[in-house]
Amino acid sequence: MVDAATSGIIVGLVLFGMLGFGVHIGVALGLCGTLGTFLVIGPDAAIAQIATIPFSTTNSFTLAVIPLFILMGSLATQAGLTTDLYRAAYNWLGRLPGGLAMATTMASAAFGAASGSTVVNAAVFTRMALPQMTAFGYDKRLSAGCIAASGTLASLIPPSILMVIYAILTEQSIAFLLMAGLLPGLLSGGMYMAGIYAIAKYRPEMAPRAIERISLQERFRSLSGVWGIGVLFLLVIGGIYAGFFVPTYAGAVGAFGAFLIVLGKRRLDRTTTLATLKDAGVTTSVIFIIVIGGIIFARYLTYTGLVADITDLLLSLELNKYTYLLAFAVIYLMLGMLIDPIAIMVITLPVMFPILTGAGFDPIWLGVIAIKLAEMSLVTPPVGLNVYVVRSASPVPLKLEEVFAGVMPFLAIDVVTLLLLIFIPEITLFLPQLMS
Repeated sequence: MVDAATSGIIVGLVLFGMLGFGVHIGVALGLCGTLGTFLVIGPDAAIAQIATIPFSTTNSFTLAVIPLFILMGSLATQAGLTTDLYRAAYNWLGRLPGGLAMATTMASAAFGAASGSTVVNAAVFTRMALPQMTAFGYDKRLSAGCIAASGTLASLIPPSILMVIYAILTEQSIAFLLMAGLLPGLLSGGMYMAGIYAIAKYRPEMAPRAIERISLQERFRSLSGVWGIGVLFLLVIGGIYAGFFVPTYAGAVGAFGAFLIVLGKRRLDRTTTLATLKDAGVTTSVIFIIVIGGIIFARYLTYTGLVADITDLLLSLELNKYTYLLAFAVIYLMLGMLIDPIAIMVITLPVMFPILTGAGFDPIWLGVIAIKLAEMSLVTPPVGLNVYVVRSASPVPLKLEEVFAGVMPFLAIDVVTLLLLIFIPEITLFLPQLMS
């Protein structure tokens, strides 16, 4: 047996070594957590972790909301809701400066309310919007950056998978967190649109106005295609806010609602539906592997007392609470260059959450800040996940450096939005306080 501090050094070195060799983050966390428990407590405790945690985690009623939200988003894509959304947004915004990019942002935000998946958002709108924007003469850097950044809106706008993960890891209310993300998500989308408008006014050659004239009648007619998103949003968020059902039930209702929309649009064919179910199952499995590995690792940190020791040490320094928050932000942005947001939260929250709440930050507000930082990490060089998704899914020739150049203005906008959320916490806490 070894002491907790020595085991922490050993486990830390092994973990970063495994990540360096490309081991899946969920597997690496699980194995390192097991190793740490073995070193400090013994083989029986380590084996017990492996034997019980995978079943107890996947058997959780609370975690059932994750596959249901993922299935709802997959079915919404199958129903063609993204195409209808994009057309309606283009009809209303296309002739404004930067209107096509603004339409992409608005449609992405609306689809985020149905899918809850950042990667799905980025991939779908890359295939759908990037050829259109390129054909209209938009600069590829602006187009790709807009799509990569707008994809992150799904992380905040409910239903959000990251919000559910945060709630589970920190034992907070999923309903409160989902509602807390709504106004910050809309603020983020509005800030993006304002930034696009400013870029288009200052550099009109990067975002030429659409020449096509669309009648008012046609604009209103295009709104008939967005009813599906509206119905899903009202079912899920309206049901949670009104207290009709808990988030897990809301996920089930939303998934069933998306299925009915697919059925109503006559897009329920066997091949596509099986592919949709397979895609939802694979995505869910990947997330669950990360969560299971993270919980094993968190149990090791808790059992050995490392979390309590680190928390006591840092809080004893009596630093300004915003110093702790700054350290939290730096850690997130640095890790975001290496691993995906779910893994970042699984690794950091067991240690940082008690420190930040002990420093006086509201746990619900902190969840939104953590998600916003995770959003920013998705487009932060050199390894922003959304940047690689856009590059990989692009149907037009596109270099990686062009996407990174395109996201930099949006990253600057994100910094401004983050500061607003930090210094005006009422933006985040307004809706949860109405529910309480």
